[in-house]
Amino acid sequence: MSFNDLPAINACFNGLAAVFLTAGFIFIRHQNKTAHRNCMIGALGSSALFLVGYLTYHFVVHGLTKFQNPAWFRPIYLTLLLTHTVLAVVIVPLIILTLTCALRGRFEAHRKIARWTWPLWMYVSVTGVVIYLLLYQIFPQK
Repeated sequence: MSFNDLPAINACFNGLAAVFLTAGFIFIRHQNKTAHRNCMIGALGSSALFLVGYLTYHFVVHGLTKFQNPAWFRPIYLTLLLTHTVLAVVIVPLIILTLTCALRGRFEAHRKIARWTWPLWMYVSVTGVVIYLLLYQIFPQK
């Protein structure tokens, strides 16, 4: 394994976060608070590991990757990347706020914020996997 494997590993962490988020959503719908809490901790850990791997790969090892080809798909890719990136920045304070409310036992506030946090976090996690597939598997950039 090398640093060049980080994009695939990062995509796995994003995918794992999406699985934990889905399971956590299902568990809270069934009033299983312990399983919900554990899944959300798993999602947080997976997302944190993704972030460490992403920053390591792009700012220490490789630099930024540019999507050039095919040219016809570039605007679609850049639109997806823009929404993913903006929401990835927005989601961090929302996750912290949602988690803080839960840790303090302010569950009504937690629920209100989580209604925004969960779908945005899910979008960022899923689009992270899609971006990896587009950039490294479907249209590998040279």
